[in-house]
Amino acid sequence: MVVFAVQLFDKLQFDDPVGATSVHLVCGIWGTLAVGLFAVGPDSAGLGSFVLYGEGFGPLKGLLYGGGIAQLVPQIIGILSVGLFTTVFSFAAWYAIAAVTGGNIRVSKEEEEEGLDVGEHGMEAYSGFPSEMIE
Repeated sequence: MVVFAVQLFDKLQFDDPVGATSVHLVCGIWGTLAVGLFAVGPDSAGLGSFVLYGEGFGPLKGLLYGGGIAQLVPQIIGILSVGLFTTVFSFAAWYAIAAVTGGNIRVSKEEEEEGLDVGEHGMEAYSGFPSEMIE
């Protein structure tokens, strides 16, 4: 999923050089949805006689295990809740940062092209790496 998400975000020209959005957003959503789809029920952890949850606790059966949408709906609500909180909090944080720094939090174009390792640490992190490969 990460590989396909990275390719999609690259095609959409989304600035995510290390693939963090693919890992955390896409895979986080998938992992949360997977519980609503594949959960085997509260009393069967699939670990033999070892009981993972107490009697009656744990996720309900998922959609593909005969549980209908009873577990899928809370998972979707969770995804939307976390997405809403993250969006609101991020905008508030970036607004506060912009207010404190005067609105400019980017480095200069020259420093970006030279590499932040030089500007921040005074040396190249990848010495001898061909600059024409960076684009």
